Amino acid sequence: MEIILVDRPIARQRLKEIGEPQFGTYVKAVVDVNKGIMAVGGDFHADEESFLLDRGSKQMELWGINLHFDLQSPDMVEFDSIINIRSRQGNPSRSVEDAKIRERILRIVADLVQ
Repeated sequence: MEIILVDRPIARQRLKEIGEPQFGTYVKAVVDVNKGIMAVGGDFHADEESFLLDRGSKQMELWGINLHFDLQSPDMVEFDSIINIRSRQGNPSRSVEDAKIRERILRIVADLVQ
């Protein structure tokens, strides 16, 4: 599946079209918390991370999530990705431990997903 840049609002139905064939009820996404954008459509969060890095994002600003397109915010956002394991940044788990970063991610998703 093609990875797409989401820098303006995207319809929930479009997320479903992207994610359903691969994962059923969700789509993988990587959010750039500095730029307020995300990438969706990769088989792995690392694919979307690489996509954003190639477009000038900084690794420390990228966080992997799953978007459950049939749920409403904040429940639609699942903070679970291997790319989130960053001991140097104080994030030793697949989740996003910092409440401020989680809140930034939720705001970006709310702004971008219709």
